[in-house]
Amino acid sequence: MIGRDIRKWFPILHQEINGKPLVYLDSAASSQRPVQVIEAIKRYYEHDHANVHRGVHTLGARATDIYEGAREKVARFLNAASADEIVFTRGTTSALNLVASSYARSACGPGDEIVITPMEHHSNLIPWQQAAKATGATLKTIPLQPDGTISLADAEKTITERTKVVAVTHVSNVLGVVNPVAELARIAHRHGAVLVVDGAQSTPHMKIDVRQIDCDFFAFSGHKMCGPTGIGALYGKKSLLEKMQPVEFGGEMIDFVTLDDSTWKDPPHRFEGGTPNIAGAAGLAAAIDFLESVGMDEIERHDREITAYALERIRDVPGIRIYGPTEQRAGLITFNLDDIHPHDVATVLDAEGVAIRAGHHCCQPLMKWLGAPATARASFYLYNDTEDVDRWIAALVKTKEFFGHALG
Repeated sequence: MIGRDIRKWFPILHQEINGKPLVYLDSAASSQRPVQVIEAIKRYYEHDHANVHRGVHTLGARATDIYEGAREKVARFLNAASADEIVFTRGTTSALNLVASSYARSACGPGDEIVITPMEHHSNLIPWQQAAKATGATLKTIPLQPDGTISLADAEKTITERTKVVAVTHVSNVLGVVNPVAELARIAHRHGAVLVVDGAQSTPHMKIDVRQIDCDFFAFSGHKMCGPTGIGALYGKKSLLEKMQPVEFGGEMIDFVTLDDSTWKDPPHRFEGGTPNIAGAAGLAAAIDFLESVGMDEIERHDREITAYALERIRDVPGIRIYGPTEQRAGLITFNLDDIHPHDVATVLDAEGVAIRAGHHCCQPLMKWLGAPATARASFYLYNDTEDVDRWIAALVKTKEFFGHALG
């Protein structure tokens, strides 16, 4: 049910772009949605929509059941101890900002440390920059190895008794590096720090067990895992969430309000001010059902196989430079082709019906480390197969020929 066979569930893939069958290789930016997710959202709006929680009428009760049922499903998907440990957010960015704005600003002070890596997406870098500036803490980085990985020996040297937060991506959206988050959790905890994991690129592609990792916070986005945009979640250990203060106020998060003061609900509702994205939660639940029907282990196996095939094929293209490790990497390949600008590469590929991403990928410090202001990136998911890779490689060869003639 992987690759070509699964495409029947994805209506958007059955079209031509510039007169060529679409090859979608940009799932690291945003995946496509199967009909099961589209229908779940449609069904919610056609039959069940109302505001959640305090309504006593039937539609309100249905909407609440859908919303809270989605929370239970996310908790099971991540193997959280309780649904109370799942906070719905707009996505990974808002989840990481919540931890940085609430937990870090109360836990950190002058002389304390926040540790990240140079490979972080801006969403897992800027919030910690701002938290460090606000609290007087020092922002430190675990250095990268020549292939873009990190070593646990360097992590041991960087994380100290002054470290309060370690924030790291599970999978790099540029390098494809899979970081040893369980080992980092042990190092962080030994020094009394918490581990925050950016799971945006890992959650769609592998089975996540937050209790096995023993992370303190874990964030992910629905739209990268066949779900809707505008919905994601933050997992947080209950003992930590209970100590955190909200950063948005109003709506469902209140307990009691007077003109002089207010009190808050218990987590997770404390952090969900305003009317939530109920339809998004319904779609996210449907996406989880879909992925689990395929099997997360099967998806991870497929990703590894197609990435290995793509790495083998792309090495045959003269002038290719590949960034990141050559083994044990996630389902994406970041590259440059000779001196051709990545945006030009992506433009020619689009003319051939092949969709890739080009730019700094929200990782400007990493681009500086790589010595490349921009790169091109092809990323794979469960609906891609070797035929897609072959189309991509053929388009790259055509790109090289085009610019060779144009510049020659």
